[in-house]
Amino acid sequence: MTGTVRVQIWTDGACRGNPGPGGWGALLRYGAAERELCGGEATPTTNNRMELTAPIRALGALTRPSVVDLHTDSTYVRNGIMSWMANWKRNGWRTKDGQPVKNADLWRELEAAVARHDEVVWHWVKGHAGHVENERADRLAARGQREALEALGTR
Repeated sequence: MTGTVRVQIWTDGACRGNPGPGGWGALLRYGAAERELCGGEATPTTNNRMELTAPIRALGALTRPSVVDLHTDSTYVRNGIMSWMANWKRNGWRTKDGQPVKNADLWRELEAAVARHDEVVWHWVKGHAGHVENERADRLAARGQREALEALGTR
């Protein structure tokens, strides 16, 4: 693994109302270099969809396969990718109760985004607990939501 790029990513999603307008944010760090990403949906979405969109977009922004430490405050995202997805796939994207998996489109996108990298290590961080990088991701998600609403002409 000589020459492997190791990237740190912190992601967050936000939603005003659930469903409601939402935003996502990501902070990417490679050595001393940082990049901020954000975006949003002015039309009704959910917090979980924004939490999933953030790592999809962050991983997609990397220009070459990398080893990634991905930090999220979403247990939904971390548990889904690390524990639940294998069973959902085995069950034809259905839950153990036979119901369609919510957000299956984004789970598939996340799976594809992860597959493009050498390794993605998932870390959970407590949200709104003063973790500097997580707080930055949270502000980026809020900015993404605000910019989506401004683009639509509604605030």
